[in-house]
Amino acid sequence: MIYSLDKINEMAEGDQDFINSVISVFLEEVPEDLDALEKALQENNFEQVYKMAHKIKPNVDLLGMEQTRAVALEIETLGKSEANMADIERIFPILKTDIHQVIGELKNDFDL
Repeated sequence: MIYSLDKINEMAEGDQDFINSVISVFLEEVPEDLDALEKALQENNFEQVYKMAHKIKPNVDLLGMEQTRAVALEIETLGKSEANMADIERIFPILKTDIHQVIGELKNDFDL
């Protein structure tokens, strides 16, 4: 398991509906944001790469995905500075793999 519910549990204070809501939002929004990020990479759109990585970062952080958050931050920084797109493309698969793994784990763990 590469995610942790510690931050969400702390915020929820025992409210299971809140936890389920956060998980549902993650499952709805993050795959769309990841697809938008991948499309921005294909189009060499640095601004959109920055925006999508910036949007993904707090969602993976909320689930305690520290390595994934670090990768999203690196992509965000590289996009903002309009660095070499090849550098972004090199690390993007790590982000994509981690997110897809967590999506599968969340669906399984929460019977979604």
